[in-house]
Amino acid sequence: MKYLANATELRQALADTPPPRACNCALGTCAGWESLAEYRWGKSHMSAIGTLRDPAIDEPSLEEHLTQGTRYDSANAPIATDFFPYNRCEVWHCQRCDRHLLRYTEFGGYNVDPRVRQLEPSLIVEPPEQTPGG
Repeated sequence: MKYLANATELRQALADTPPPRACNCALGTCAGWESLAEYRWGKSHMSAIGTLRDPAIDEPSLEEHLTQGTRYDSANAPIATDFFPYNRCEVWHCQRCDRHLLRYTEFGGYNVDPRVRQLEPSLIVEPPEQTPGG
């Protein structure tokens, strides 16, 4: 799967694609991160676009980038590719509705929880400037 190294590459991967259409598939709207049972995924009409997970990093950061009072599961939370959970995501395309989706698996103790979020291009942000030593 192609590695999309930053916000620019993610935007380029989405460029020249048709706008999303209304869809009544089992995924639902998934505007914010939602738990997703495997039977809802619809594997037969999904195609992989790329991954935001850097193959050179064994354990990506759990640091989040949230702005304007957003939370992890907020529909308007920024999509910052170097930050959790985006740095663990794959990017998918639904052939039924032309939506792009972000998908990763949350691991917590004994719990394995696949999660999905619709990729809204207007929410993709450049990573904030790193401060020395930060």
